[in-house]
Amino acid sequence: MTERALPEVSTTDSGPVASTDQHHTDAEALHGARNSRVIWLLLAAAFVVILNETIMGVAIPHLVTDLGITISEAQWLTTAFMLTMAVVIPITGFLLQRFSTRAVFIAAMGLFSTGTLISALAPGFEMLLGGRVVQATGTAIMMPLLMTTLMELVAPSDRGRFMGRVSTVISVAPAIGPTISGLILSFLSWRFMFWLVLPIAVVMLIIGIRRVENVNTPKRLPLDVFSVVLSAIGFGGLVYGLSLIGGEAAGTATPAQMWISLGAGALGILAFVVRQLLLQRRDRALLDLRPFKSGNFAVSIALMTVMMAALFGTIILLPIYLQNVLHLEPIMTGLLLLPGGLVMGLLGPTVGRLYDRFGPRPLLVPGSIVVSGVLWGLTLVSEQTSPWLLLLAHVVLSAGLAFMFTPLFTTALGSVEPRFYSHGSAIVGTVQQVGGAAGTALFITVMAAASAAAAPTASSAEAAQAAGIHTAFLVGAILSLFAIVGSAFVRRPADSGGEFIAH
Repeated sequence: MTERALPEVSTTDSGPVASTDQHHTDAEALHGARNSRVIWLLLAAAFVVILNETIMGVAIPHLVTDLGITISEAQWLTTAFMLTMAVVIPITGFLLQRFSTRAVFIAAMGLFSTGTLISALAPGFEMLLGGRVVQATGTAIMMPLLMTTLMELVAPSDRGRFMGRVSTVISVAPAIGPTISGLILSFLSWRFMFWLVLPIAVVMLIIGIRRVENVNTPKRLPLDVFSVVLSAIGFGGLVYGLSLIGGEAAGTATPAQMWISLGAGALGILAFVVRQLLLQRRDRALLDLRPFKSGNFAVSIALMTVMMAALFGTIILLPIYLQNVLHLEPIMTGLLLLPGGLVMGLLGPTVGRLYDRFGPRPLLVPGSIVVSGVLWGLTLVSEQTSPWLLLLAHVVLSAGLAFMFTPLFTTALGSVEPRFYSHGSAIVGTVQQVGGAAGTALFITVMAAASAAAAPTASSAEAAQAAGIHTAFLVGAILSLFAIVGSAFVRRPADSGGEFIAH
């Protein structure tokens, strides 16, 4: 009996070894399927929530009429969204370490769905504003969750391909927001911007409750409340102050309001940084800043800031030019900007695969040259410029930005130690908001000031506005030259595959 039992446990017998190998292969395939399912669900959810960041801009005239509010009050529906994002995103580094993947996803989509419902039912401005704030809270959590999860699950050799899909979400969703809004408002009430999104958000929430599995190990970390307060004052004050710059130039905000907000924001961020440097010595920082010890991460973040400023500045200026100078209808404006957004989205996965093969520099250098070339070309706009030329410029600009965003996201987070992925993702998200707000403020301020200066000698109001937009693009073009130089210093992260096992 004993002799017959021995072969069953022998390591030289092919049967048990083959059975073990098959079990390992099946488990690996099941694990990979789970990872893929989680990433795709997060990508879809992120697209839906980020779409709402820019969807309200075209609706402002309708809201002014329907709710009986001023234009400056209506602008708060976008400003409050950005402010909430800027305040919440720095906290997500802590949240992603403290709570499980599933819990954070449910919280993000639950908040977004609740905010969407509140906005759809809002009887007046105040409730609509509150709904937008709740929406933004969920949106702020979703993007760092997506990036952190992707970095934890995907091998370094495949990150470019997956990060291409992330850059598609980040760049295309805000770009096509005005287009979708214009289409809806051409046929339906502004409330349908929320009613059409709500069932999609609820379905994703239900799927997430049933299918999202935890891919992290939560840690019991203490929350530093003082850091939360400093973060709110610093990042909230800075973004609000930047949003007031355009208003101050247009006469809807006072210089005192703007400078007080910017000053409070700058002091708040300084105090926040000092406190994080002290807390991270004991691994208790709300937003750990040690990712900046990587020069590659720091350069990538700086370039990302410039590119986000160029993207959001262009998104805000082109509709103004098309409607105020060329007198196109909002629906036509949205349709003219749609091809650029689609090009950026279609190029994302391709650029990701090119990154995996060639690294960041062969993509970033030509991409930055294309972006700079288009911005220099846009300095030639006048009141006679053809809208078809602007369509072509926007498509080429979008292609250049697509060649930059994916390499920058992948390189920045790939240069971070795995234990700091959640904090690196939060930093990237914060930079996107601050860069976007800074670009919007810079372009609008320069446009307003240059338009006012040109008005006394201009042949028409359209000519003065065109002169202001020309000058704003000139400033953007000058800034883009720094991106060309910086692109030459970005290199592929050292972790070519041995840092951790993804599958």
